[in-house]
Amino acid sequence: MKRRNFIGAVGLGTAGAALARPAIAQSSPEISWRLQSSYPKSLNTIYGASDSFSKFVSEATDGKFKIQVFAAGELIPPLSIVDGVQSGTVEMGHTGSYFYIGKDPAFAFGTCIPFGPNARQQNGWFYQGGGNDLFNEFCATYQMFHLPIGNTGTQMGGWFRKEIKSVDDLRGLKMRIGGLAGNVLSKLGLVPTQIAAGDIYPSLERGTIDAAEFVGPYDDQSLGFAKIAPYYYFPGFWEGAASMSLFINLDKWNSLPERYRAVMQQAAMAAGTEMTAKYDVQNPIALRALAAEGMQLRAFPVDVLEKSYAAASELYVELSERSPAFKKLLDHQIAFRDQTYQWWQISDFSYDSLMLRARQEKW
Repeated sequence: MKRRNFIGAVGLGTAGAALARPAIAQSSPEISWRLQSSYPKSLNTIYGASDSFSKFVSEATDGKFKIQVFAAGELIPPLSIVDGVQSGTVEMGHTGSYFYIGKDPAFAFGTCIPFGPNARQQNGWFYQGGGNDLFNEFCATYQMFHLPIGNTGTQMGGWFRKEIKSVDDLRGLKMRIGGLAGNVLSKLGLVPTQIAAGDIYPSLERGTIDAAEFVGPYDDQSLGFAKIAPYYYFPGFWEGAASMSLFINLDKWNSLPERYRAVMQQAAMAAGTEMTAKYDVQNPIALRALAAEGMQLRAFPVDVLEKSYAAASELYVELSERSPAFKKLLDHQIAFRDQTYQWWQISDFSYDSLMLRARQEKW
């Protein structure tokens, strides 16, 4: 049954329908917003989530709530989303929240922290574990409301010009790396820098940086990193689950009819589910293509992983002393992560291990 027919049918006869329509009309004003993304249109997975979100909102409101999407840099700089949303330059923005840890390290929790939850655990924490409510307490201090909009899954560890054989090879290495990972690896001698997606390739090409991480095979292939830095490392332990964020100006959010707020929440979940599914389909295909092109796949050495874990633990103590919001979110998320791993160990992990062994040994 079409939506309009359904609305007419639920009224008790003509009189009921006549009474219902004005109420619906009153709760469905015509509104136009602008959404600025941190990502270029060429990244049809991440940026595409913004387009899908806008489309879903428009369809669910019969075109009365329109959200125009702008790609990176079209209205404001790609890494200035928080400033633009706070000031009302745009009503909302689509970004990685960890780009803004310079304002407060608590911003990391909208995306991820090194050695944090995996993608399903992250979604559980956001939607059912109280994580998004807690993060929104923090976002309100920046005059914003937050909606998660998808997850990339566990990311890759990035592209390197030279092979990394031990933690010693990280010393002095200049790397584009997002979020708190740069703070962690700087403790091991790496020199981190934050660069927007569209500027990574030319920085690698010019030698301004020696290595770069972004997302995973599908996005990385489209950005062409393998042409310059052939060694591709895994796992991206700093992004076990990277969530994308929609930041909305808090006054604008509060001014919306309740129905529109509900539509936006559901549209963000739908667009996010679509985005993660795209990665699960496209990443294996892209990884095989990259291998055929000469990419050298490597696992991080054990000492890199162990010393990075120790450095992250040290960093979290330091940040907790500086930022009460960071400590509150960290304690909440780590408790949730550790509790869910008790189940994960006997459920998904044991099943995945079984199936990988069966496949490798060809039972």
